[in-house]
Amino acid sequence: MPEGVRHWQADLAAPESLRPVFDGADAVFLHDGGAGAHLLSPQGILDVAKAGGVRRVVLLSSQGVATRPRSSSHGAGGRSIEDAIRQSGMDWTILRPGGFASNTFAWAETIRTQRTAAAPFGDTGLPLIDPADIGEVAAAALREDGHAGQVYELTGPALSTPRQRAEAIGAALGEPIRFVEQTRDEARAQMLRFMPEPVVETTLAIIGEPTPAEQRISPDVERVLGRTPCTFAEWAVRNIAAFR
Repeated sequence: MPEGVRHWQADLAAPESLRPVFDGADAVFLHDGGAGAHLLSPQGILDVAKAGGVRRVVLLSSQGVATRPRSSSHGAGGRSIEDAIRQSGMDWTILRPGGFASNTFAWAETIRTQRTAAAPFGDTGLPLIDPADIGEVAAAALREDGHAGQVYELTGPALSTPRQRAEAIGAALGEPIRFVEQTRDEARAQMLRFMPEPVVETTLAIIGEPTPAEQRISPDVERVLGRTPCTFAEWAVRNIAAFR
């Protein structure tokens, strides 16, 4: 952590443990809890934050709240936290990113050892977002005025397919990467090793049969930062050490 930054150990599932964290803070960046959202008490967290003097909250939610509202993993849990934020009485900003470019780190080991990348739906494109862009938008919303009451959908500047992402990593390495297209069942079995089943099912639906909204290129990163989002190729170059 940079010099002068205080850090505290706390548990989002135990809001009272957050009191020393929020004491003296005026803005908070809050994650929606992901697959563990059902363990959280959004109202409890926000009550403690307000008591500590917090006036502004920026929530990292998910595009799935809007595009997959019936999904227990991507829609319902995120919606309940968003609703609590909206009703908190604080200035709020909600960030709804689509798929992360950094999910491609799942290929790191096979690219390092075999120069191979495997994924289903090799020619289905999504506008993956560079997490660094999410961070910059969050920082702007936390530190600048003019973002209260906004919901920002965060995507990259163009669609990219798994096959194209493998090619981009190969270009950054200076070596070709062999792309292996998995069946849906093969991908599902692999994902179930580290993801709950509801998350797996919705993820496969998004990457295999994305809705028009999930393939839409959002202008919101450029609106907030005054520049276009980073491309997947730029993300690959910046993170290529993970794949060498």
